[in-house]
Amino acid sequence: MTNAPSWFNEQVDYSGSSIGFRVTKKLHEEQSAFQKIEIWETTDWGNLMVLDGCIMLTSRDNFLYHEMMAHPALFSHSNPKRVVVIGGGDCGTLREVLRHREVESAVQVEIDERVTRMAEQYFPELCEANNDPRAQLLFDDGIAYMRDAAAESIDVIIVDSTDPVGPAEGLFNEAFYQTCYKALRPGGILVQQSEPPLTQLALIKSMRQLMRQVGFAAVRTIPFPQPAYPTGWWSCTMARKGADLSGFRERGAYSKPFATRYYSADIHKAAMILPEFLREALGE
Repeated sequence: MTNAPSWFNEQVDYSGSSIGFRVTKKLHEEQSAFQKIEIWETTDWGNLMVLDGCIMLTSRDNFLYHEMMAHPALFSHSNPKRVVVIGGGDCGTLREVLRHREVESAVQVEIDERVTRMAEQYFPELCEANNDPRAQLLFDDGIAYMRDAAAESIDVIIVDSTDPVGPAEGLFNEAFYQTCYKALRPGGILVQQSEPPLTQLALIKSMRQLMRQVGFAAVRTIPFPQPAYPTGWWSCTMARKGADLSGFRERGAYSKPFATRYYSADIHKAAMILPEFLREALGE
């Protein structure tokens, strides 16, 4: 490819839309054991990672997703000492988790090591916590990891996966949620990316129903902006074992000893108030 600007476009069938970025060159392409990985240089959004034709992240806007996948859950837990990230191969969520001083152990279980190696090369800012002594990077099947996890051994589980197709499909069913429920300590929290609320309401409803079926006492869906993803609007869904999700460590969030670009205590409170159509659709 020449250095003349062109466009990378992802067509999204389920939303009847597409998202595109102006690119100058392809920096890398390979077929791993699990998926096709592409890295592009864009004119305005930094580097772009694409997996099997689907946009995963850009340098410019990934902070929205990573911060909202990590901080609402961690500040909602009274003392999150042991955290497990399922997926999250770009390591951005792991970085946000390890900003919390009370976290003693953070295990990232990513099935495709090549995603992490590409992130280290092309998104090094996301991988700056990879050598933290509290971090453990495992390249393994997250479904099997959770199935084998000891009962009541984890405080927070973050499922930072791709869309519910291919290797990630098994992360969106009752059997997986049962393993998460078993592995969480009382008061533990599961948070999972839950696709765009504008077009994937059926999936979000299904996730929430299954989480409740396996025993989670409270479930909340949190929408947030994400320009690089279909519709420009995304969500994560939190579920708590044996307690509600009505409060969080507000004082800790206001006085957090680290910088964020999107998340704050006020954003946390605001994100818990759903738009009317979502509130009605989800019965909140």
